[in-house]
Amino acid sequence: MAGFVIRKKQLSSFQIIIFGFAGLIVFGTLLLMLPFATRSGESASFIDAAFTSTSAVCVTGLIVHDTATFWSPFGQFIIMTLIQIGGLGVITVAAAIAKIAGRRITLMQRSTMQEAISAPKVGGIVRFTSFIVKAAVIIEFLGAALMSPVFIRDFGVLKGIWYSVFHSVSAFCNAGFDLMGAKAPFSSLTIYNTEPLINITIMMLIVIGGLGFLTWDDIAKNRFHLRQYRMQSKVILCTTAILILLPALYFFFSEFSSQPMGSRIFSSMFQAITPRTAGFNTVDLHLVSDASIGVMMALMLIGGSPGSTAGGMKTTTFAVLFMTAAAVFRRKEHTNCFGRRLSDNTLRNAAAIFLLYIVLFLTGAMLISGLEGLPLTPCLFETASAVGTVGLSMGITTKLSVISRLILMALMFFGRAGGLTLIFATVSGTKKNVSLLPEERITVG
Repeated sequence: MAGFVIRKKQLSSFQIIIFGFAGLIVFGTLLLMLPFATRSGESASFIDAAFTSTSAVCVTGLIVHDTATFWSPFGQFIIMTLIQIGGLGVITVAAAIAKIAGRRITLMQRSTMQEAISAPKVGGIVRFTSFIVKAAVIIEFLGAALMSPVFIRDFGVLKGIWYSVFHSVSAFCNAGFDLMGAKAPFSSLTIYNTEPLINITIMMLIVIGGLGFLTWDDIAKNRFHLRQYRMQSKVILCTTAILILLPALYFFFSEFSSQPMGSRIFSSMFQAITPRTAGFNTVDLHLVSDASIGVMMALMLIGGSPGSTAGGMKTTTFAVLFMTAAAVFRRKEHTNCFGRRLSDNTLRNAAAIFLLYIVLFLTGAMLISGLEGLPLTPCLFETASAVGTVGLSMGITTKLSVISRLILMALMFFGRAGGLTLIFATVSGTKKNVSLLPEERITVG
């Protein structure tokens, strides 16, 4: 017996992140199954509670019950808390609590924090995590303060303040949960289509939350000195601006022509911003054209930026693939950006992520369409919304069977945790080739 050595297997950073999200979903499910979490006083079914908890933790916004009319104030508070933790990241919140409690953060924990927020290095990670939490609290407070006059006017003081806080957290974390069912079930923000204060505040919260923590850091440190920004921040800001401007122009000229000019501008801007993982909507999606639905699905799959509260394949993945294609078309040997050459590893990761999202998006939609006997288009919209952690829906979520809901839950979890994180959590270690095989070309295209 003395010859045997018991070795304790240590979880990798990727596995800790995955288990953290999964554990939070289970905990949220149990809380939402409590009788006083619903307005009726009856316990929600396991699948309904699990679906809602997954959607909240993965900051998606797909729902099977209207949040305002089905869940009690306690249930709504649990949902908002799950959104907050899921948006900032389980590891980020845990690290912040540990720091407040005065606990020492080990090197392994710092490495996990680095992976969780996509930071370039371990050094200064604790300070950076504190910056993230403080910035999030300040931004959400300002968002709630800006929206409170409208909500207090419509719902009274106490309820108006609660609605302001809930929607500020939901928008900043790109979750898309709303409490507008008090006016009309499953209506999202359609009743505020012409309200400038709500539209502008929600759009700003969505964009800020989706930029990414590293981009915040660059903006806070370097202000208007754009040359000093990291290349990643430059790519994110440029790509985000393009993905807002071009779809907004498309929606302005192709949709909403019957609306007054002010409402038309707000609707166009909002529908350009919200598909990139936010999930609110100010127009009835059944009234927009199939072409616009296609544009929204593409935006949902792209999503927000790395290390942000948003999901999707990320703006940087889209930008890298676009720049690589441009380099191929121009017969350039390397992909360059802002005076820097992108590494081959970056290009491989971008291609792998894109393929994963497309396969899951299409496979999930075809499975749901076959199981439910539904047309493919709404199923594609639903799976794009789930894997992009968006929350927009064409109204079929509430009608789906348990198996189809499980498919959407798996897609939401994949979209929030990240494709490479899940794969790296499953495949341990890095395999290095000690020799190179002979090279041979294969024709593509």
